[in-house]
Amino acid sequence: MNNSKTETLGRSEAGSASLLERLFKLRAHGTSVKNEIVGGITTFATMAYIIFVNPQIMSASGMDAEAVFVATCIGAAIGTLLMGLFANWPVGLAPGMGLNAFFSFTVVGEMGYSWQVALGAVFISGILFVAMSFYKVREWIIESIPESLRFSMTAGVGLFLGLIGLKTAGIVVDSPATLVSLGDFTQPHALLAAICFLIIAVLSERKVFGAVLIGMFSVTLIGILLGLVQYNGVISTPPSLAPTLFAMDIAGALNISMISVILAFLFVNMFDTAGTLMGVAERANLRNKETGKIEGLSKALKADSIASVAGACVGCPPVTSYVESAAGVAAGGRTGLSAIVIGLLFVAAIFFSPLAGMIPAYATAGALIYVAFVMMSSMQHVKWNDFTDAAPAAITALMMPLTFSIANGIALGFITYTVLKVATGKTKDVSISMYILTAIFVAKLVFL
Repeated sequence: MNNSKTETLGRSEAGSASLLERLFKLRAHGTSVKNEIVGGITTFATMAYIIFVNPQIMSASGMDAEAVFVATCIGAAIGTLLMGLFANWPVGLAPGMGLNAFFSFTVVGEMGYSWQVALGAVFISGILFVAMSFYKVREWIIESIPESLRFSMTAGVGLFLGLIGLKTAGIVVDSPATLVSLGDFTQPHALLAAICFLIIAVLSERKVFGAVLIGMFSVTLIGILLGLVQYNGVISTPPSLAPTLFAMDIAGALNISMISVILAFLFVNMFDTAGTLMGVAERANLRNKETGKIEGLSKALKADSIASVAGACVGCPPVTSYVESAAGVAAGGRTGLSAIVIGLLFVAAIFFSPLAGMIPAYATAGALIYVAFVMMSSMQHVKWNDFTDAAPAAITALMMPLTFSIANGIALGFITYTVLKVATGKTKDVSISMYILTAIFVAKLVFL
């Protein structure tokens, strides 16, 4: 009897292993189920901070924080599971950092649109991304935008995030005389945000597992001990998603003044995704040694673009691939099975809403400042010895935080690039799409 049970269990395990092999081609990628699980857990630990940070940022637009928490988990789970099952890539997806801040503080806060209209713009940009992912338009745009501007977009979003983090923490405050000034470090919020950043930075440099989460939880615990944070438990029934589910106002977003907003969502998402996926592909050895092409890149881009549409439906800013996936690849993840593990962990995270509600603003501010510096490193790839490349890149990056708008930074950078190249006789460096986009941005700045 026992022998029969043992044989049945053995056949079941063998069948499961065979199914996973057929779905994810583990042997062909030189990996195992154990490696994929470890890789998935590692990636989740490095990017799980988004489930605490995103609700705080998005709630600044008037959205229900608890609903956004659930939407963040669901949007990330849908995108990541799609990446694993459809593209067979070890990549985690979640609402994009920087784009969520642009959503709340610029589109809603500065421009005065409702969060429903802003969500409609996210949905439209997602549809455009999907359409471009199924045709050659995506490759045409990506290849025709100068590298210097692509790198500066990432850095600019990082600077934008950093300013928001510093402002939220009270480390940087407004000043009538000098526009900005240093805050008061005798205030616990500013001090704890700075401590959070330093903890994350030190642990990350020392390659400590889950450095961002450790930093955030550490200062949250300090806040509890100091009476700044009230303990509300850790696990509970998930909050309702109803306040944000299918709440986007698509008709309201079909406004000519929203063109730059939609393009900002689209471009930042597109270039961030392309850069992340190509970087992860290199580390995961997904490039075909004979042809030089990255295997499955088209499917991965399609999965990412579809995830943005699904995310908008539940109440998320553009869902995008996370560069933190490289940590999971370094830990052994090579296939979509790793992504499945990440997606299931995001589903499980839905039950931790009390913990998300306890994370204070100064903890998320510290994480934002750290992420900002990581994103700013992309500026090292700009050709600083060519002023016609360097100046537009610097303008793109600097004008995002200084105008408090990703869209304005992109517009001013593109215009500067085209004018400098044409005026200095380097017209061969300016593509047709750059002329078209420059004309659109000039019209936006002059007439809207």
